[in-house]
Amino acid sequence: MGVLEGRARRCGVLGDPIAHSLSPTLHRAGYAELGLDWEYDAHRVASGGLADFVAGLGPQWRGLSLTMPLKREAVALVDDLTERARLAGAVNTVLLEDGRLLGDNTDVPGAIAAIRQRTGAHLASAAILGGGATATSVGLALADLGVRSLALLVRDPARAAETREALAGHPGRPDVVVGLLDDPAPLEVDLVASTVPADAQDHRLVARCRDAGVVFDVLYHPWPTPLAASAGDRVLVSGLDLLIHQAAVQFELFTGQPAPVAAMRAAGERALAERAVP
Repeated sequence: MGVLEGRARRCGVLGDPIAHSLSPTLHRAGYAELGLDWEYDAHRVASGGLADFVAGLGPQWRGLSLTMPLKREAVALVDDLTERARLAGAVNTVLLEDGRLLGDNTDVPGAIAAIRQRTGAHLASAAILGGGATATSVGLALADLGVRSLALLVRDPARAAETREALAGHPGRPDVVVGLLDDPAPLEVDLVASTVPADAQDHRLVARCRDAGVVFDVLYHPWPTPLAASAGDRVLVSGLDLLIHQAAVQFELFTGQPAPVAAMRAAGERALAERAVP
C-alpha cells in the first residue's frame, strides 16, 4: 500500500520555541491542494526531549520537521542518515518508515533552491553570520553552488568549531575561516548569509555587509530584518524562500508526491501578512 493510500497520516514540526512556526501553514496548504486527509501540527519539545516524544508516536505518524534546538540532537537518535545530513551533522527531517527513522537535512537543498530562485550569478565567496546548525546547512549549500571561500562570523570562535569542521569536510574543500561578528572590517564577499537573530543585527554589522551583492537572511519573522531592510537594489533571499523550498522537499519525502509550491508560498505569504497587521 502506497504512502497516500489507506488511513490518514500525521506529521508535525518540533522545537522550542515553536508557536511562531509557519511549517503547519505550509504543509497543510499542500495537503489541501492535493486533497490529502493528513494532519500537521506544531509540538513544543525542549532540548533533551526528542527521544521521549518519538517513543510515544503511533503507527499513523509519517514525518517530523525539526527546528532548534533539536537538529543536532536528532543525529544520534535516527537509524540512518542521508549523506547531506551526515555532512551537516544536523537533522531537520525525520522520516518514519517500516519501524525505522531516517534522518535527512532539507535545509541544504532548500537553501540552494532559494538562492537560485533569486539569482543565477556565479558565487565564489560568502560570509555566514552565526555558527550553528543552520549556518552549517547554508554553508554546505553554498559549497554545492561553487563557493570556495567561506567566512564564519561568530561571537565565540570556539562555538563554531563543529560548523567549521563540517564545511571543511565538503567534497569541494572550501577554504573556511572563522572571524568575529563585531570586527568592523567590511566584508568583501559575493554573498552574505545571516543566521543570527534580528536584534543582533546592529548598525555596525549591517554596515559590514553593505558590499555583498546578495543578501540572504534565514529569518522570516520579524520581517524585514535590519539586514534585509538594508539590501536596497541588491539581490535579497528571504527566510520565507528558504522555509518554502526546504518544506517542499520534506513534503515530497513524507507524501511521495510533488509539492504544490505555489499554494504553499501563497499560504505562507498570507500568514505573514496577517501577522504584520497591528
